Amino acid sequence: MLRLKLLILLLIYSSFGLNAKQFGQSDIQVELPKIIVGDVSQSITLKIVSDSLYGQFEGVSKTVFLNEKSYEVTFVRNEAAFNYDFPEDEHLIIKMDDFILEKAVTPIPLWMSVLPPLIAIILALLLKEVFSALFVGILTGTSIMFYYQGVGFFAAIGKGFLAVIDTYVMDSLTDRGHLSIIIFSMMIGGMVQLISSNGGMKGVVNRLSVFARSSRSGQLVTWLLGMVIFFDDYANTLVVGNTMRPVADRLKISRAKLAYIVDSTAAPIAAIAFVTTWIGAELSYIQDGLNVIGLNQSAYNVFFNSLAYSFYPILTLIFVLMIILMKREYGPMLKAENAVRSKKAPQDEINSDSSETENKFETSVKYEKAMNAIIPVAVIIFGTISGLLYTGWDKALWANEEVSFITKISEIIGKSDSYAALLWSSVSALVVAFMLTLSQRILNLQKTIESILEGFRIMMTAILILTLAWSVALVTEHMHTADFIAQSLLSMSFSPYLIPAFTFILAALVAFSTGTSWGTMAILYPLLLPTSWMLTESAPGIDHEHGLTIFYSVVSAVLSGSILGDHVSPISDTTILSSISSGCNHIEHVRTQMPYALTVGFVAVVFGTIPAAYGFVSSWVLMLLGVVILFGFIHFFGKKVINQTNE
Repeated sequence: MLRLKLLILLLIYSSFGLNAKQFGQSDIQVELPKIIVGDVSQSITLKIVSDSLYGQFEGVSKTVFLNEKSYEVTFVRNEAAFNYDFPEDEHLIIKMDDFILEKAVTPIPLWMSVLPPLIAIILALLLKEVFSALFVGILTGTSIMFYYQGVGFFAAIGKGFLAVIDTYVMDSLTDRGHLSIIIFSMMIGGMVQLISSNGGMKGVVNRLSVFARSSRSGQLVTWLLGMVIFFDDYANTLVVGNTMRPVADRLKISRAKLAYIVDSTAAPIAAIAFVTTWIGAELSYIQDGLNVIGLNQSAYNVFFNSLAYSFYPILTLIFVLMIILMKREYGPMLKAENAVRSKKAPQDEINSDSSETENKFETSVKYEKAMNAIIPVAVIIFGTISGLLYTGWDKALWANEEVSFITKISEIIGKSDSYAALLWSSVSALVVAFMLTLSQRILNLQKTIESILEGFRIMMTAILILTLAWSVALVTEHMHTADFIAQSLLSMSFSPYLIPAFTFILAALVAFSTGTSWGTMAILYPLLLPTSWMLTESAPGIDHEHGLTIFYSVVSAVLSGSILGDHVSPISDTTILSSISSGCNHIEHVRTQMPYALTVGFVAVVFGTIPAAYGFVSSWVLMLLGVVILFGFIHFFGKKVINQTNE
């Protein structure tokens, strides 16, 4: 009995002793962020490295002192973390129990985070060559990172040069979404080249010739195709650009104009349609903001209500149509169109991506069956939609009679795996084109494979530019470029009525700098939705219903501004794809599209977003007003393209 009591006392003492144990100097390892940026909240991680303490502090809370400021942390799986806003220069002293760490850090000044994308954009516009501009932009970022890690100036450049490839290019290529886009693009390229080689594309051209008899009707057909392929912006740019390129050449439509129509119907229609690959990301981003606010509305309901304030994407689609029907142009686009009409197009207008890769089998092909192209393209369209429905299918949702049909379809698409759907549809379309070519004995097996490989080769230029653009975006993410832009503008005081306009401009700047509309939405939705909601709820004279109106306008402003910034950014992936698929020099496309995009953006903000926030009139009345103003602008400032008057 005595031994039993002693054993119990020993266990109690041991347990008490364990609970009272503190961390010693060798028990903890502190992990600071690899890239420390000033004035940005970043995570500091504490890891238990003592084998004897593994698992002993699971769920245990501790107080950490960093420069005398306390932080409460809880250990989970032998790790605990807390966020800290690093100043520009500081000597860190971290204490916890008997553990102490002293370390000097020199964070990167936040303003320097804007240098990589800014340098890339300026060089791209000045040199009219995007590869070196993007590379220098990435190198600028990596060199800054190493320099502030204590490496000398020249050593930082050397290490930064190597990091461009071994870190940023590799990380960009190992991202599943990026790989999916690369493979999808190659499959599309192979299919397009094959349906060109087997005469299918020629057959489509012949069919379209019935409707596309002039420059205006050819542009109109391109616009209609852009509206039809509404479900994905990547599929839109690649299919429409490659399909209409030979038609545009025959009808003397400049490659710049073709790229503009393709680019300006891709993201705008994909962003506002109910069944698209965008809907899942949009609903996810909106839900993140709603979670912070606690607003009792579904993300889909918020998205649906925000469409009434999506002035830029809707006006862009209408503006493109008006430009086509009115046969007027202005700015660099007028020069590009006139140059093609006068048969004095610059060499950039006849892009080598298309001219040097014209179908080398075409002279030996006697078949010109449009179905050899229509069937594979239809497989992409319906295959993508089927894939989206399959990967996002929810039996319980579909059986719910209280939910409308459109809501069911939208939520199913929102839950889908868009990358899988695109991959399945593109490889299926390539296989179908392959089988059609061989079964009709249009080309032999060797020439069929060579044609597919040629299509892969054509897409390598786009893939290289995309990879560099993704790398720039990753650099901007690591350096917190979006935080700098957001903090700079959010530090200013704005009237609640101007929040939507401010949001639109901020989103446009971030998307322009980073080259990604999706990334911009991911950053700004959780940041601006709670901010706008709190400001409107606390503002005098704004009731709940009016506050909801401003809130919906902010939701649409993030989306609309992201698309505008994406349209005018030389490092945007959709802008790059539009250039490549249309066979237009990339910088020429950016230069000619920018005035049009900025025109619509200005009208959308001044005559749409701002008055809508004040609630003067209905948003749809403002939408009509925007159309009238754009019509007047084209009429008074646009000029007729030469040799197009009687078309």
